[in-house]
Amino acid sequence: MGTGLKYRVLVLNRLWQAVNIVGVPRAFSLLLQDHAQVINTGDGSFELLNCERWLAHSAEDIPGNDEAYVQTVRLRIRVPKVLLLRGYDRLPVQEVKFSRESLFERDNYRCQYCGNAFEPEKLNMDHVIPRDRGGRTSWENIVTSCISCNSKKANRLPHQAEMHLIRKPERPRWRPFISSLIGQEYDQEWDHFIKLKQVS
Repeated sequence: MGTGLKYRVLVLNRLWQAVNIVGVPRAFSLLLQDHAQVINTGDGSFELLNCERWLAHSAEDIPGNDEAYVQTVRLRIRVPKVLLLRGYDRLPVQEVKFSRESLFERDNYRCQYCGNAFEPEKLNMDHVIPRDRGGRTSWENIVTSCISCNSKKANRLPHQAEMHLIRKPERPRWRPFISSLIGQEYDQEWDHFIKLKQVS
């Protein structure tokens, strides 16, 4: 098979929600078994193509050497960028391991006191209830804060520092494969279907 095997394909459930990222062999397996259709994002139309129509599209618009394709004996088949599953409408949900990076992602890289977005190096982890007052290091007691707000709050409860949380901290549940894309290269046409960190 050809150059396309190193690529990855975004998979959506039938409600157009991202549920997985798969390799090319798995993507073609889903397509050939009629479990999925290709969402043709190339021309901006989001046209749905079954396997037969995708093969015809590949024959009519032959991919160039710099594009992702799989070479058969007679045809260069385009590697689809996005697949839409026909019968799956759930979202896989898993618990997320607590870490500095996953905390910042949960809070969308925004200080939970002033609401401003920052780059990771300008953010801290703040115990809402300080540790010396019995506050635990847990999803429900730690928030993202900027350095300025963290210094202002110091070792006090938010109301004592006359500060307010913009959102109650909770244990996140999300699709880990999407969070793994932050900072990684991926096809820009996926942006229509996934939402990653936006720092303004």
